[in-house]
Order: sequence, then structure tokens, then C-alpha cells
Amino acid sequence: MLLWNIDLLLSNPLLMLVVVGAIAGALLVAITVHEFSHALAAYRLGDSTARYLGRLSLNPLVHLDPLGTIMLLLVGFGWGKPVPVNPAYFSNIGMRQGTALVSAAGPVSNILTAFLFTIPVKLGLLAWHSPMQYSPFARLDAAWFLADVIGYIVLYNVILAIFNLIPLAPLDGFGVALGILPRYLADPLARLGAYGPGILLIVIFMGRFTPFDILGHILMPAVRMVGGLVVGRPIF
Repeated sequence: MLLWNIDLLLSNPLLMLVVVGAIAGALLVAITVHEFSHALAAYRLGDSTARYLGRLSLNPLVHLDPLGTIMLLLVGFGWGKPVPVNPAYFSNIGMRQGTALVSAAGPVSNILTAFLFTIPVKLGLLAWHSPMQYSPFARLDAAWFLADVIGYIVLYNVILAIFNLIPLAPLDGFGVALGILPRYLADPLARLGAYGPGILLIVIFMGRFTPFDILGHILMPAVRMVGGLVVGRPIF
């Protein structure tokens, strides 16, 4: 994120500091809730692996991946530490169905978190700040900053939820798809899992450094639609 805001740093360093602080806080909330929800879902289904490893926690430090965190700060794209899950421990539910539920828990929790953080806006306690729009004359007071943080929390929770529902390994959508698709479709998809990270990186870097932003054309309309439903007005 630092690399994509150089112009703002040169024109308004104080606002740049506020933007970076708001984005960092929002990403911290989104990643922590996401990974904790995976751990909680697995634990409720009978798998205590994440709990024994200290991942059943809302402490952000246990969910942050060092390289993923650096990438988040630099370019606004990164990852948390994956939650270890052993489907063999799932009780009273099949392994495939349990894996789908655990995978879905992360994105669902992000949407719920985004909705909860819109409550002060819907009650009229805070103004809605579209995270994609900044005025050089914005007031840097406490209410403005809090509204800004809430705007970013909502935006990044929605982005994280939608992005993770893409059915490519290692994203959550891959686990959901394997769990809900019939075997004749799930088995071929599972064999493609090893290629998922490579395909994902290629698509992401194409969007950043070439005109072929395939991910952006798919992701942003979905974020705009879901975010609009969560907030009750255009999210950006």
C-alpha cells in the first residue's frame, strides 16, 4: 500500500499517515477475524488442532505471516498465516462437508464484521466516508479519522470475503467448491489444486503491471454490489 500512495505522500504527508494507519488497522481486523473464524469452525466440528497451536484467538499476532504482512504494508496485498485443519477429526459430519464449512467460515465472518461496523453509520452517529475518495481539505479530527477507519474496515472485509471465494487453491472458495460439488466435478478440481497458487499469482501480477486486470474486472463489481448491500449506499 505504501508503494501505491507515493503521490499522496508527496502532496499531503499527514493525510498519507492517516491513510496508512486506517488501512493497516482495517487489514488487521479483517485478517484476524477471518483466521479466527476458520479456527473456531474447525474446533466446533471436532478438530482441536488450531486450538492446541494457539490459533483459536483474536490476538492478531498469532495470525500474522511475516512475509504476508510486509506485502500488505508495501502493496496492499498479502496474507495471514493459514489455520491448520485436520478434517479426519470432524465428528458427525463428512470430511468434505466439514472442509466446506470451515472454508466458508472466513468469508462469512468478514461480511458479518463489515455489517457490524456499519451500525454507527446507519444510526447516524458517524458519517460514511467512501474509502476510495479523499479530499485534500478533509478534516483531521477524531470523528473524521474514526469514520475513515470504519470505511476501510468495511471495504477490506468485503474485499477479503469476495477474493477468498474464488475457487482456486489456496483460497477458501477452493475448499467450499470441493465440499459442495459432486464427486465427478470435485475430483478433477482437486487435481488442479497444486497449480492454484501459481495461477493466482500470475493473475494478480497481470492486474498490477499489465492492462489485463482480469481479477479486477471480476472482483470489483462484486465488491461494489456486496458492499452496497452491507452499507446501504454505494461503497465507492
